[in-house]
Amino acid sequence: MTLQLFEPPHEGDKITVRAGKLSIPREPIVPQIEGDGTGKDISPVAKDVLRKAARLTGRDVRWFDIPAGETGFTLTGQHLPEKTIETIREYKVALKGPLTTPVAGGFRSLNVTLRQVLDLYACVRPVFYLRGMPSPMKHPEHMDMVIFRENTEDVYAGIEWRSGSPEAEKVLEFLNREMGCHIRPGSGVGVKPMSEYASKRLVRRALRYALDRGRRSVTLVHKGNIMKYTEGAFRDWGYEVAREEFRDRIVTEEDLWKQHGGEVPTGKIVVKDRIADNMLQQLITRTPEYDVLALPNLNGDYISDAAAAQIGGLGVSPGANLGDFIGLFEPTHGSAPKYAGLDKVNPTAILLSGTLMFEFFEWFDAANLVRKAIEETILQKSVTYDVHRQIQGGKLVKCSEFGKLVMDNMDTLTP
Repeated sequence: MTLQLFEPPHEGDKITVRAGKLSIPREPIVPQIEGDGTGKDISPVAKDVLRKAARLTGRDVRWFDIPAGETGFTLTGQHLPEKTIETIREYKVALKGPLTTPVAGGFRSLNVTLRQVLDLYACVRPVFYLRGMPSPMKHPEHMDMVIFRENTEDVYAGIEWRSGSPEAEKVLEFLNREMGCHIRPGSGVGVKPMSEYASKRLVRRALRYALDRGRRSVTLVHKGNIMKYTEGAFRDWGYEVAREEFRDRIVTEEDLWKQHGGEVPTGKIVVKDRIADNMLQQLITRTPEYDVLALPNLNGDYISDAAAAQIGGLGVSPGANLGDFIGLFEPTHGSAPKYAGLDKVNPTAILLSGTLMFEFFEWFDAANLVRKAIEETILQKSVTYDVHRQIQGGKLVKCSEFGKLVMDNMDTLTP
C-alpha cells in the first residue's frame, strides 16, 4: 500500500449521482479500509468473496485500498487522513473493517467521526437468523428486524466536558444559577442534542425502506416518558413525518384499532411507538410483532446489540451507515486485537455488510447469493472457533478457510 497510497485501480468506474439518483456502473471502484486488529484477517476474505459473487452475477468490483486507524497513522501520521475522507466522498461508497477506539482517553472514535463528517445519518442494521447458527433463543428464526439508528446527534454528538475542567465548571454554574438546576459540584457534563431535522430524516428513511421492501410496520423507540423534549420529541416528529408525508400509505397503531378493528388496510404499514426499556424485553417476548425500528442514537446502539444476541451475536451482524448518496458498510463488532493475524475470527459480519453494499447498488441477486452461501456453510458445520465451540460435531476452520468454503458454496448455488 505504501507505494500506491491513494492510487485508484486502473480498471473500473466511479459511482456517480445523476438526476438525484446513484448511478452504479457494472464494475464500480469501491474504496476499502482494512481496519485494525482482526481487520487484517477478515478484510481480505471479504474482498475475495464479494468480488466472486459480483462476477458470478455478471458484474465486478474493483477494490481501492485506503488507510485509516493504525495503518493510517503509520502511513500518513494521521489515524483518519483527510484524503481517506475525501476518497469515500468522491467514490460514494466504502467497505470498512473494524477500527480501534480507546475507552476514556485518547483520540475520539474514528467510526463516529466518519459518520459525522460524511453525514451518514442512518445506521442501518438488519438482524436476521442464519439457519444452523447457535442461539440462546428457542425460536431465533422469529428475529427479522431492520434497525434504523440516528447517527449524528444524541450523545454521539460528543459534546461533553471533563469533571473539574473550566468548561464543565462554567456550564455547571450556568445551569445551576441561571436555569434552576441542582447538579452536584465536580460533575462531568454532556449535552444531548436532538433536532427535528435529523429525527425526521431518519424516520423518513425508515418509512421509505419499509414501504419499498414490503415490510409490515415501523416502530419509533424512545425514552420520551422521561426525556420529553428530546426523546419525546423524536417520537412526535416521527409521527409528523408519517402523517404528513406518507398519509396514504400508513396507519398509526391508534387508528388501526379505533378505525379498522385491528385489521391493517391493504397496502399500508403500521406506525407505532414503544418506550425503549419496554422494547428491550419485547425483543425477546414478542419478537414477531416487530419489523422495522427507528431510534435515536444511544437507544439504537443498545437495542441493535441486544437483538443481535438473539441470532448469534455481533460476529454475524452486519451494518451500514448511509447518507443521501454515500454508503459506508462495516461489521458491528470490534477489532479484537488479541486475535489479529491469527486467521481465526469469523468473517461473517463483514461479508453480510458487503451484501448490504450490494443492496445499496440494487444488486439483490449478488447479495442473496452471498447470504445463502454463508448459511449453507454454517449448515455444513464448517465454522470458525466462535461458532464451533457451541455446536456438536462441527469442523473447526480458519477465517480464510471459511471464506473459501463460502465461495465453493456460491459455485454450487449458481445455475
